[in-house]
Order: sequence, then C-alpha cells, then structure tokens
Amino acid sequence: MTRRFGITFDYLCPFARNANEHVIAALRAGADLDVRWMPYSLAQGHVKDGEVAIWDREQPSKESGILALQAGLAVRDLDHGRFLDAHEELFAARHDRGEDLKDANVIAKAIGAAGVDPDAVFERIDDGSALATLRQEHQAAADREIWGVPTFVTDQRAVFVRLLDRPNGEARTSIERIEQVVDLVASPLELHEFKQVDLPM
Repeated sequence: MTRRFGITFDYLCPFARNANEHVIAALRAGADLDVRWMPYSLAQGHVKDGEVAIWDREQPSKESGILALQAGLAVRDLDHGRFLDAHEELFAARHDRGEDLKDANVIAKAIGAAGVDPDAVFERIDDGSALATLRQEHQAAADREIWGVPTFVTDQRAVFVRLLDRPNGEARTSIERIEQVVDLVASPLELHEFKQVDLPM
C-alpha cells in the first residue's frame, strides 16, 4: 500500500533533519512512499503581524534559512533525481558541520557534493523564481495552519511530529518510523492529540 504524504522542512531545524533523513533512508530502501517535499520558513513563521514579510525585505536571502530553502527547492524542481542527496547535504551543512547557511559558498559546496550544478540553482535564486516558489508554498502551508517543521501532511490533516533519533543505518528502522507516523496521521480524526509530557526513559 502506497503511503502518500507531505513533509515540511527548514534546514535550520534539527527535528526536521531527523524526520527528513528517515524519509530519505526509507525511500532509498525501497519503501512504498509518495512524498511531497514542502518548505516552511521558520524565519517567516516568526514574523509578527505588522512586520515586513521576509520575501518583501531588501535582501531576503540574507535572512535565516532562506538561501538554503531556495536552493533546496531549485534542486527539487530542476534536478529531482538528485534532490534526496542535496536535501541531505543541506541538512548536514547546518547540523553536522555547523556551517553558515547564509553563505552562498556553503550552499554551492553542499549541493555540488550531491552532483548538482550550483550555477543552475543560483540562476533560479538570482532571478527570483526560487523565492517566488518558496513564498507560494510557505503560504499554502500556513493556510493549512501549519506552523512548524517537521509537519506530516495528508489529505485529511497536518500533524507536527518530532522524532528524537536519526537513521542508524538499519533501513527497516526508518521505514517503520515513517510508516508509524503516517499511519497515525491518517488514523481516524477522533485521535486529535498525542503528546508525551514526560522525558523519554
């Protein structure tokens, strides 16, 4: 049975990294998943009413996380076959190597390591089309009352989920993690909230 869902991402968030890595690992292992990769800008999500939207500022790409999100979307749309590798590399740049995602050289190196042509990606960034895509898709997520990452999205509902572990090299673990989450999201709507209140033992 194919499990169809969306998952939000912002390369700034370690929990988004965990969940997106599990999805990547599951897909690479042949899991029957139909995934929509959905950007959600945490920087824009924290803009207060009355403040200028990130997209309308003088240098949007200098705002936290925006350059990396544009790059990820450009790869998704231009070179989808390399998206999983580039997606993983952009998360690694931030969370494994502690690099600055506002630095164009960091972004170029990360996507280049995935076999993507950085020039083609930065052409989309420089002409504004990547930012326009980010703006449109972020707003579509916000219209569904999505407020963070990672959020798993089905036709029925959107659910914010935090996974505490990363893939451990056992593909079956990642497949089980993602199948469990998606099945909960797709479960009867009467199961509305499931939130752990104590620390993991």
